[in-house]
Amino acid sequence: QVHLVESGGGLVQAGGSLRLSCAGSGRTFSGYVMGWFRQAPGKEREFVAGINWTGGSTYYADSVKGRFTISRDNAKNTLYLQMKSLKPEDTAVYYCAADRGQPYTTIIHTSPDEYDWGQGTQVTVSS
Repeated sequence: QVHLVESGGGLVQAGGSLRLSCAGSGRTFSGYVMGWFRQAPGKEREFVAGINWTGGSTYYADSVKGRFTISRDNAKNTLYLQMKSLKPEDTAVYYCAADRGQPYTTIIHTSPDEYDWGQGTQVTVSS
């Protein structure tokens, strides 16, 4: 079982930047697809970005493409999400996610049902 702890959330003005981090422990971190999801009040949890186990393949939701960058450092068991040009509609709790399936795959799932979760970190973007 994997244990995930997010950090780096906070309050930022529109147009600003934040970098989220996620420290993983427990199950081997490096062999699994990882992702970031977010959930705004009253809305369902939605996929933001995913990255394969090598870091060589990434996938983004259309709403964040060109503004957010997902990356990983397997030596440090850490996942990152660099967020730029933030908008008020990016306000949400952001969750780090580890794929529950087989390791060493290239498929980046977008369904929340495919992942295990951290506790989340709040990101608030003021207008």
